[in-house]
Amino acid sequence: MFPQQTPQPTTQPSPFRFSIAPMLDWSDHNCRFFWRLISKQARLYTEMVTTGALIHGDRERFLHYNAEEHPVALQLGGSNPADLARCARWAEEWGYDEVNLNCGCPSDRVQSGMFGACLMAQPDVVAAGVRAMREACDIPVTVKHRIGIDDMESYQQMLDFVAPVAEAGCEVFIVHARKAWLQGLSPKENREIPPLNYPWVYRLKRDMPGLTVVINGGIQSLEDCQRHLQQVDGVMLGREAYQNPWCLAEVDSVLFGMDKPASARDDVIEALLPYVEQQLARGARLNHVTRHILGLYQGVPGARRFRRHLSENAYKPDAGIEVLRQAFELVRAPADSAA
Repeated sequence: MFPQQTPQPTTQPSPFRFSIAPMLDWSDHNCRFFWRLISKQARLYTEMVTTGALIHGDRERFLHYNAEEHPVALQLGGSNPADLARCARWAEEWGYDEVNLNCGCPSDRVQSGMFGACLMAQPDVVAAGVRAMREACDIPVTVKHRIGIDDMESYQQMLDFVAPVAEAGCEVFIVHARKAWLQGLSPKENREIPPLNYPWVYRLKRDMPGLTVVINGGIQSLEDCQRHLQQVDGVMLGREAYQNPWCLAEVDSVLFGMDKPASARDDVIEALLPYVEQQLARGARLNHVTRHILGLYQGVPGARRFRRHLSENAYKPDAGIEVLRQAFELVRAPADSAA
């Protein structure tokens, strides 16, 4: 379906070549384990965790991940250099492969906490945070940001943000190719209404070739990824990976020239069953895992039956592994209704 892009023997693909975005309420450890069954090469990101939550809250709960998730990055929300350094050190101690600073989330809550997209107006603050994080750990410190906020209308203003942060030691910039409006648009609207501006991200790579530039925003297919990779070092997929997770099935072969981890959706469910049993034994509810897999059979006869059975039954307090097994059998049954 896709032209193979086998890396040259002497060239290793960038570890940032393909990643799945940090998504609040979505990209938790259960979801990341599920994604890893479909792609072994995709770089995975946690939901954003604030420095305050790590310092004052249940650190083990926030930092927990499954060993199978590597490569996996911790995304932080914060602006205080000392707090960021402390959390970056914990990220390294817990074995994360990267620590990422969120400079792109536009919600009111993050603005009031002085982190997220509003930090694009304060590049010196971000630079100080990055410098402190770099001094505190040896894993990559990266930044995810927008192309601008509010009245930032020019490419030069984006460059004025990137340059001092790069000088502070950040070598990887993940750029959501939309502006963020901090007033007047909801976080959901900020993911859809501001127009995409891919050329600015391409230009950033040309102007600062020593940086690793990853593009994010509106990417929906591997064809899109291949096109962007002609201009930048990496691509980050967001909602499409969650809503249509089987789109990840060709990532390893098409973008990395490696074998696929799973050849069929059914293989993914078979591999997921032992993990679900393990989570149930630890006290988790079935829907903590199954809510992330509802889109696995998108476009396949029986997908509607699969989704309905899980949606109607997995949330129940006594739901066990048999609910997932039943949904699995329903999607494999002879098609007698539309997907």
